[in-house]
Amino acid sequence: MFAIINNGVIALLVQAGTPFVWDGVQYPANWCNLSTPEDKAAIGMVDVVYGQYPNDQYYWVSQGTPVYNAETNQVEVNYTATPKDLFECQNQAVSATNAAAYSLLAPTDYIDIRNLRDPSYKPEWMTWREDIRTQASAQVAAITACTTVDELAALPPVVWAHDPNYVGA
Repeated sequence: MFAIINNGVIALLVQAGTPFVWDGVQYPANWCNLSTPEDKAAIGMVDVVYGQYPNDQYYWVSQGTPVYNAETNQVEVNYTATPKDLFECQNQAVSATNAAAYSLLAPTDYIDIRNLRDPSYKPEWMTWREDIRTQASAQVAAITACTTVDELAALPPVVWAHDPNYVGA
């Protein structure tokens, strides 16, 4: 996105790939893509720079009003993040963790059953399955230990153990 600045004020916001009219001149949709920086500067066009977008899984996010920064000669757009309900976010995170573990384990559930009859059946797979369960339990414990949404949002994602057939890249 671009902005046209006139006398230090944002006069027009222009989405790349859309036609626009400025100062009585009709500009085609591809003008922003084909013009040089000098062409843009000649009509007062500057870049619009967006701040870091908060994780909307944990926050209600609202976009701030574009503000012209004369020092950087850019228009800046920032976001406001309002934390969602901690309990609800924790429940969703626990459900997502359990669903991920289930989807990893489900295709090999038969190994648990076969292992009941023959404890020597695929021991490396039994170890992997236990690793997945341990990782899921540890993540659920970390999620439920969070006392703020910020703590919850900062938790690193689970890097699940590779199954015994995994061949590294």
